[in-house]
Amino acid sequence: MRRLLRTFAPPLALAFAIGMVWQFCVWWFDIPKFVLAGPLQVVAALRDHFAEIARATGVTALAALGGFAASLVVGTLVSFAFSQARWVRLSCYPYAILLQTVPIVAIAPLIIIWCGYGFRSNILIAFIVSLFPIITNGTTGMLAVDPDLVDLFRLHRAGRMQMWVKLRLPSAVPHLLTGARTASGLAVIGAIVGEFFTGFAPDWYGLGYLLSGSISWMDTARTFAVIIASTLLGLTIFGVMSLLDATIRNRWYDPQ
Repeated sequence: MRRLLRTFAPPLALAFAIGMVWQFCVWWFDIPKFVLAGPLQVVAALRDHFAEIARATGVTALAALGGFAASLVVGTLVSFAFSQARWVRLSCYPYAILLQTVPIVAIAPLIIIWCGYGFRSNILIAFIVSLFPIITNGTTGMLAVDPDLVDLFRLHRAGRMQMWVKLRLPSAVPHLLTGARTASGLAVIGAIVGEFFTGFAPDWYGLGYLLSGSISWMDTARTFAVIIASTLLGLTIFGVMSLLDATIRNRWYDPQ
């Protein structure tokens, strides 16, 4: 309990202080609601639209987790291919960087043409956004294997697959977990951004669609409520990945 208090009390206290100042400024300067809603109005919007926001959060969470899971599998396999030969890395790594540098807004129309509007496109966008950290960290971990261990495996005539399963992949797990923590947050961002362009349906929409609609309607209270839900979703997924990272490192890896 003390550890939880030390961890969460400072940011919660800071959030409370910011909310007090925010509410005072809205009241003192008589700021219109459509320009800036106060914290009390945001809480009221959360209460009034709770069911809708909760349902949209679930849809966004599914898209983010689907894209993240796909990026973890594909990124690990690509890292294995990169670790096998230098010419493969030199030929393909620039295209992996391309996934990180090209704005998702630029390729969203292509994704809509290929996959149409809706949930599948959101998963694909979350996958594209979260893939690069897995590839980078996985490749680094698989190449950081002790050369003496590689020679030992070759001495016992281990094949490529045996060396990957029993040596390179276990050695790269800490690096993959670090990449997965980063990718988990990016997957949420990718899912929400994707919903701005592709994520609308009569009864199946996510936080990005709600956020876009709230901004269009100049409903700042609802906008802040959706932002809070998006933040909590990202923190939850990142926290679960951080807990998994700490558990695996403490149980299977020597901290020294």
